[in-house]
Amino acid sequence: MAFDGIFLHQVTKQLQKAVGLRIVKIHQISDTEVLFSLKGYSSYQLMVSAHSLYNRIHFTSKKYPTRNSPNNFIILLRKYLESGVITSIKQAGLDRYLIFDVDNRNEIGDKIHLKLYVELMGKYANIILVHNDRIIDALKHIPPFENTIRTIQPGAKFTETPPQLNKINPLEVDEIHYDDKLSDYYTGISDLLANQIRFLMQSQSYDEIKKAILNSDKMYITTVNDKQYFHCIPLTFLSQQYQQYDICEGLDYLYFSKEEKDRIRQLTGDLFKFTRREINKYTKKLAVLNADLQSAQQCDKYKLMGQILYSNLDKITKGNKSVTLCDFDGENITIELDEKLDGKGNAKKYFTKYRKLSTGQKYIQQQIDIAKENLDYFTSIAQQLEICDFASGQEIRLELERNGYLKARVQKARKKKPVEPNYSKIQFEGYTILVGKNNIQNDYITFKKANRFDYWFHIKQVSGAHVIINNSEPTEKQIRLCASLAAYYSCYRNSQSIAVDYTMVKNLKKIPNSKLGKVIMKQYKTIYIDINQKEIEQLISNQNG
Repeated sequence: MAFDGIFLHQVTKQLQKAVGLRIVKIHQISDTEVLFSLKGYSSYQLMVSAHSLYNRIHFTSKKYPTRNSPNNFIILLRKYLESGVITSIKQAGLDRYLIFDVDNRNEIGDKIHLKLYVELMGKYANIILVHNDRIIDALKHIPPFENTIRTIQPGAKFTETPPQLNKINPLEVDEIHYDDKLSDYYTGISDLLANQIRFLMQSQSYDEIKKAILNSDKMYITTVNDKQYFHCIPLTFLSQQYQQYDICEGLDYLYFSKEEKDRIRQLTGDLFKFTRREINKYTKKLAVLNADLQSAQQCDKYKLMGQILYSNLDKITKGNKSVTLCDFDGENITIELDEKLDGKGNAKKYFTKYRKLSTGQKYIQQQIDIAKENLDYFTSIAQQLEICDFASGQEIRLELERNGYLKARVQKARKKKPVEPNYSKIQFEGYTILVGKNNIQNDYITFKKANRFDYWFHIKQVSGAHVIINNSEPTEKQIRLCASLAAYYSCYRNSQSIAVDYTMVKNLKKIPNSKLGKVIMKQYKTIYIDINQKEIEQLISNQNG
């Protein structure tokens, strides 16, 4: 990554389109993300993230989930900034922070001038609202005992981030000494960009490189060993292969999915943690139950001891702690006794223990079956959470609430139209393919959306996505694509030769009293597939537009 000062300089040029626009709404997306809706002669959605790793600012075309109950900072931003007009957006030199000047009116109609500081400095990333050099509030507070030089607290005097002294602005010079470590002498240059400048200066002048940077409105992403690097010029020292986007579009592409898991964890009440706890609980419970079953299955030895004691009542006297007798094969056996009981009482005690364990095997096995079912269920939920988007995560929470695993959230009573689950829809060769990514979606597309002559696909013997194609005679290409989608949305995504079962929907039947999404098949075929993840992801991305 390289969201350095020079890259922010180019982003700031894009953001000048927001000058003169009115802030009509402020949304909280997650604990560190804020979305500003801007309107005027044109409309934009401005994303600001103060995440420690993914901090950034850009216009966005993505649809983000928003919180119904925002935190106090968002409520305060709404109070002071909504209906305000952005009069300027400036970067402090090549430092990694921006200053938004906003004109608005207070409660009694007087004009007020506010400043919104967006600081994009890694773990110190922050959003700070300032009026008359005093902090109204900030997304992240820094008390005096943590930083005596710069306190970020409501009411404190605001101090701008100190500039980098003795560093030169590389955009204001015509030559640089590229043999030195550029980031030590020049402000706004990351090590990544410094390496690219050195590489280019083998064949170009610095002035040509500077012009290419200043004239760029693109973002170039290079992937090396599954890691992504970017800047406003191609990073050819890493590789000649790169992807080109408009700056804001590229930031959307790069960061939207990276923060999605954090967003899901925050907005769904950390279902990940709950699911892991349930998996651990049922794993331990199964181990205990299996040990109990193994013990219960040895009940015949207690029956034998009871029979031997009954056959030798004359050899047992009250008060003995044990007795050694011959069993029915003539072998000596030592049997522990309750010294308070005579031979008959001890024999009866062993028979009672035998009957209890013999009868108990059935109940222990029932508990084992229930524990296995719950373990499989929460394992499948964990797999679904790994690949879900926010809407699917909310559906998983709803399913857990309906099954009594989670307490239902109290909501204001209001009539709502029934909403379809958030399943995926893919158009391919004139046919529609439906993909369910959780149990609610799977059940809906299989038993409510699909025609009985449509074809259904599912990974073999483990939980995963239900995939439906509305074609009663799918081609081999369609079959392979549907099988690939079923494999992609499963725990075997990174495996090879993945077995996928497929059949007509008419051959499916719900399992009575089972968890949602469980089915049995009357007849089916199996295909073994190797999936191309990049092709699948590109297909899904194209459908989502």
